[in-house]
Amino acid sequence: MTMRQYATGMAWGEGPRWHDGALWLSDTLGARLWTDASGEWRSAGLDSPSNGLWFLPDGRLVGAMTHERRVGEWADGQWRSYVDLGGIAAGPLGDMIGDAQGNLYVDDVAFNAAAGEAPVPGRIILVRSDHSAAVAAEDVEFPNGLALIDGGRTLVVAQTAARCLTAFDVLADGTLGGRRTYADLAALVGPGAHPDGLWPAEHGVWVATTSAQAIVRAGEGEIHETVSTAPLLPIACCLRDDGALIATVADTHGAPLLDAVKSRTVTTSVVVITKNEQT
Repeated sequence: MTMRQYATGMAWGEGPRWHDGALWLSDTLGARLWTDASGEWRSAGLDSPSNGLWFLPDGRLVGAMTHERRVGEWADGQWRSYVDLGGIAAGPLGDMIGDAQGNLYVDDVAFNAAAGEAPVPGRIILVRSDHSAAVAAEDVEFPNGLALIDGGRTLVVAQTAARCLTAFDVLADGTLGGRRTYADLAALVGPGAHPDGLWPAEHGVWVATTSAQAIVRAGEGEIHETVSTAPLLPIACCLRDDGALIATVADTHGAPLLDAVKSRTVTTSVVVITKNEQT
């Protein structure tokens, strides 16, 4: 595998998405939305940061607004209201993904780790295409990356605090059932594997493991492939149209991760990881 730098300038890059030949991502610490859709790597300043991003089936970009407990729709250079989750979300919002019907799954992290709040179990919220919302799963320990696999029949969530991936069956109405452990990353990768971003992969999901300094391709109960990002810490990932893996990676400049985040000394870049025969 070959890793090369794609872009710089972010404090903490989350939710990377490749769409129509361009990369989009949220800078949750810098409160900016970054993209090279114009042909240049540029950012738009935000009053409040977005986190997870997703493109709806009709091409509209929506974002989970970290501190506002709502999903926004990107239009005219700003996040306009798409759906208000103030009556259902218990805390900050995290990652977000969607299905072919326009339904969204959103992390309700339930506590603000960066502010030093005590951890409490989080949830996954289902936002249907008609803008109605309901809790789809509870008791998720720091819900983070989300991925739909098996043709949309399975949802996988990264439980960062539990250092594992958990899978759910996606039922016909979009609700979740059949909860089970998908991969125990503490056992399969090591105690430093605190999963963050996910992306669907062949026979499983790509997982950014942060402090384990690797992106792994995990199947149910096994690891198929490991890509080292050392000394950088992978935050989130997605695939480009040609199959290249795109990842946001953090440099803590020698400090412990949480200290670097709290002091805002952490910096993030984007890398492209390709097989040696790819260009």
